[in-house]
Amino acid sequence: MTLDNTGIIRASDVMQEMVSIDGMATAREAAAKMRHKQTSTLIVEKRHVDDAWGIIAIQDLIRGVIIPGKSAGDVNIYEIMTKPVIAVPADMDIRYVARLLYRAGIRRAPVEDNGKLVGMISLASLVLNNDLF
Repeated sequence: MTLDNTGIIRASDVMQEMVSIDGMATAREAAAKMRHKQTSTLIVEKRHVDDAWGIIAIQDLIRGVIIPGKSAGDVNIYEIMTKPVIAVPADMDIRYVARLLYRAGIRRAPVEDNGKLVGMISLASLVLNNDLF
């Protein structure tokens, strides 16, 4: 983690790698990608410039596939993802990131820099991956 000259820890300082997937992929493909990349969340890519990013998490797979008893190969990501996502600016102070995620009732969000997603940040990463505590 690097601090700028103000001593502020920014979202970009604690973000993790972002892994993406196409919305037409199946839930089975998403689960395989999550296993391979050892992540619990995937960003769903935009279909065109005016589209919004989506997000799929393990909870979405459970709620959209396992609980209703559907076949993971028959469910497309776009059917069970959350869209649009709340993205945080890369230069946002992590105190405000924590407040935003907590108040929005979400655990993680993509980090955006100049209109591009550059990473993921989670409530857990705020505590586990820096020197705050």
